[in-house]
Amino acid sequence: MQSRNDTKGQGGLTMTLRMRRRTRLWLRRLDRKTRDAELRVRCRVLLKVAAGKTRNAAAREVGCVPSTAVRIVARFEAQGEAALLDGRSENGRPKVDDDVKAGICQILEQSPPNFGFPRPTWTLELLARVIQQGLQVELSVGHLWKVLRRLRVHWGRPRPIVRCPWKAAHRAARIASLRRLAHTRRAGEVVLYVDEVDLHLNPKIGPDWMLPGTQREVVTPGQNEKRHLAGAYDPTHQRLVYVTGDRKATWLFLNLLRALLDAYRWARRIHLILDNYVIHKSRLTQAWLGRHGARLRLHFLPPYCPSENKIERLWLDLHANVTRNHRCRTIDELLRAVHGYLARRFDLAQVIAYAA
Repeated sequence: MQSRNDTKGQGGLTMTLRMRRRTRLWLRRLDRKTRDAELRVRCRVLLKVAAGKTRNAAAREVGCVPSTAVRIVARFEAQGEAALLDGRSENGRPKVDDDVKAGICQILEQSPPNFGFPRPTWTLELLARVIQQGLQVELSVGHLWKVLRRLRVHWGRPRPIVRCPWKAAHRAARIASLRRLAHTRRAGEVVLYVDEVDLHLNPKIGPDWMLPGTQREVVTPGQNEKRHLAGAYDPTHQRLVYVTGDRKATWLFLNLLRALLDAYRWARRIHLILDNYVIHKSRLTQAWLGRHGARLRLHFLPPYCPSENKIERLWLDLHANVTRNHRCRTIDELLRAVHGYLARRFDLAQVIAYAA
């Protein structure tokens, strides 16, 4: 398959491999298709040495140490194509097989108290202990960390939720009816998603990229001020109607309803999908709807189902792009930043803002 021709030159020992064309093509194809980084290194070292490179030059170009290149060439001369196989392939069944990986995932779907430990969050040491007890597999912390990375397990913040008190069938039926309403609206009707969001002068603190050994500082005004934004999102036309105010009270919601009647004069029916917040059902709201709400229909979501309200995604984006870690010194400056973001997010002609 190959022969060796050693010469001593200025660049060190030159190890020339004479390969048949078929072997060289096979190595190139293997280099392109393999996902194994170590196998890719072995293929490239052999191809470069066969092309006349010294072992040091091949190591530099591939990105490994010279001793690795020497060892790869020596094994290839002694074993031929079999040298490309990982020498650990004969070590037997791997310790962490598919069954163990599935077991680790099942453990991570639970919390330490489920296994009798008082700590509410996982550590690598605690997880390794539970794996040893439950799966009868002993893993070091370093090995476990590598396994978790391969499983794409990430360190993140849990999402707090409140369970809906309705029975599952009742909740599913209501959600299904609201989805049908959104997808089968009639001509001259519009379906909007309504909700309110709080804007705080004291910024929300969130993760950010930082240099090693540093922690970014966010200067806060100290004395907090709040404003509230009530909005109605039209996903069909990518339109947003919103009003702002200093209190999240019934009059803020009524201002939004007035704005909607003005913005959708062409609609004979305006359907609003919204949560069960008190200002949406107050006596003042009911009285106002009785006098002015002939074109308005309110459809309430089941309790604690924010994922079914499409405007919630917009509020998350608003916090991520404006309010989180913001550096606004006054509440008016923050409101201008919010209005600017919404104007960029939606067409200017489609952003309708009403100051309360």
